[in-house]
Amino acid sequence: MKQYFFALGLGPAFALGACGGSEPVTTVDNIVATDTIIPENSIDANAATGTGINAQTGAAVMTGQTFADTAGASDAYEVAAGKLAQTKATSQALKDFGGMMVTGHTESTAKLKAAGAKVSPMIAPNPKLSAEQEANLATLRDTNGADFDTAYKAQQVVAHEKTLAVVQDYAENGTVPELKAFAAEIAPVVQAHLDKIKGL
Repeated sequence: MKQYFFALGLGPAFALGACGGSEPVTTVDNIVATDTIIPENSIDANAATGTGINAQTGAAVMTGQTFADTAGASDAYEVAAGKLAQTKATSQALKDFGGMMVTGHTESTAKLKAAGAKVSPMIAPNPKLSAEQEANLATLRDTNGADFDTAYKAQQVVAHEKTLAVVQDYAENGTVPELKAFAAEIAPVVQAHLDKIKGL
């Protein structure tokens, strides 16, 4: 799954002041300090959609909608890949893991939708797969036998590492409380999935 970091958000407004000296300034008649002006309606929309800047690091924080879309796409990819593993994997352990992914990520999607429904305005995930996720599924569809097992396991390790980074970051830095709570709840589940696939 691709990890997205978007430089969305509105920076704080900084007022520029002039320092007075002992001698008058005679070369410029009028000096006007320009502030960054943020309209009130932008501030309200900003809060609702979860756009922001991490106050500690200065890094852009993923919007609530972007987080929901990213998490939803991760779930959709995991469910589709898990169904393929259930039918195509040669290893019973991978078949069982695929089944666990279908169940676990279906539940995750339900929790994500419930969290988004509590937000005003509501944030509904758009689980459109990334180009990487689409390519990974195409690889799994076109691969059989031991090659499928190898490809599926490799994809699962990478996908869960990327998803874990996204949910952990949003749990810590996200700006939509309901989605932050979802991210904090789901992070240990993603970690458990990652540990499981690494052990197979």
